[in-house]
Amino acid sequence: MSALRVLAIDQGTTNTKALVVAGDGSVLARAAAPLVTQYPQSGWAEQSAEALWASVQQVIAQALQAAPGPVDAIAIANQRETLVLWDAVTHQPLCPAMIWQCRRTAEDCAALAATGIGPVVAAATGLGLNPLFPASKLAWALRNIPAVAAAQDSGRLRAGTVDAWLLWNLTGGAVHATDHSNAARTLLFDTASLSFSPELAAIFAVPMACLPQPLPSDSLFGTTAAGVTALPAGVSIHAMMGDSHAALYGHGVRAPGAVKATYGTGSSLMTLTPARVTSRHGLSGTIGWTDRQGTAYALEGNITVSAQAAAFMAKLLGLADARALSDLAQTVPDAGGVSFVPALAGLGAPHWNDAARGTLTGMSHATGPAHLARAALDAIAHQIADVFEAMQADIGHPLAALSADGGASGNDFLMQLQADLIGRPVQVAALEEVGAMGVAAMAMAALGHRLPLAAPKPPFHPGLRPAERDRQRRAWAHAVAQAALPG
Repeated sequence: MSALRVLAIDQGTTNTKALVVAGDGSVLARAAAPLVTQYPQSGWAEQSAEALWASVQQVIAQALQAAPGPVDAIAIANQRETLVLWDAVTHQPLCPAMIWQCRRTAEDCAALAATGIGPVVAAATGLGLNPLFPASKLAWALRNIPAVAAAQDSGRLRAGTVDAWLLWNLTGGAVHATDHSNAARTLLFDTASLSFSPELAAIFAVPMACLPQPLPSDSLFGTTAAGVTALPAGVSIHAMMGDSHAALYGHGVRAPGAVKATYGTGSSLMTLTPARVTSRHGLSGTIGWTDRQGTAYALEGNITVSAQAAAFMAKLLGLADARALSDLAQTVPDAGGVSFVPALAGLGAPHWNDAARGTLTGMSHATGPAHLARAALDAIAHQIADVFEAMQADIGHPLAALSADGGASGNDFLMQLQADLIGRPVQVAALEEVGAMGVAAMAMAALGHRLPLAAPKPPFHPGLRPAERDRQRRAWAHAVAQAALPG
């Protein structure tokens, strides 16, 4: 069985990656392609759906060139909550993809919340009324983009998250489907019945007919069409999961008791729960995945701007990249009283304030660039700590440790800051592409093979005195309160 080879695609916000994974867990090839996000108006964030698909075609070709040979299955992990709308006949996108960071429907969500419908939606989906999720974006597109409305009138509109868009293209338009983990992030999916809900569709005034078929995460979703990628026809697509869910799976988590944080453009903390939950502390109840073992429910907190805060601050300071920012941050013992709240697209969990904006507070004549750099890294760790603490409050007992993955988890300085601020060990995945490895593991499980997963790196242990940690957390809470104040 070790001769198995799975092509794992990890389609993220800033880049698309592909791994060729062998049955013994070794990575035979890697490929990556960058992506660009456009911010055409304040609060808007979008990407080219054509570019998303082209990046997948590119990394497939590169990976297969580096590790030629047959592929037994394709596995897909993807950025979540991003909405793609396309024409079923031409196979062309009807507008740019509105990504998860897009806040153009904040007023629409606030208006819905004012009707008192929020608890009804939360009871069915586990989610709050927020523009992060695609339902309000689909309604907005139908009202504001004539091509979308025309496609709906003619029965040609297809809507889906990125996994559905990639599946459509890989199969040459033969399959319009999604997995339960991605469907659970739409605000249109009932996580008890595992189906898109007519009642929820009516609340958001969106049609059911354009939505994909929701399937378990380890389904045989379809097979590749001839000529669409460097792969031959007939290769099975045998697993799909949202990237955060795939990362949890890639950490080896199969039961409640562990929590992971993915440090990407935004961040997601996720832990499995014994049953469906409704958060009381600003988090989301969701589905981890569904497979032959049943439905794995989860609790999640989403941070809108996480590691992206470092890139943003590096640009402001004229530095080359986030690595240079981290080097500068380490030249000072602390941020010198400065707090940076990166509410560049509002605040996500556990605060959920779309009106919040980024702030720098606590500056004095003694403030220098290094203090701003340190404040940016502190902000990443503080936001994770906010969700970590909310998660502990929801589940009713302390969490023993945090498992970390994503690009920024490779920054040892940041990981030590994180351990200090949560007062718990932080265990970093040995492989940066833990989400790709997770979805590869699910595909191999569907093929009857257990993929061995690498043990994490040695943990980072907290070294900050509790009194100092509490002082820093109070200062951060004060800064967040200031960022949340109306204009």
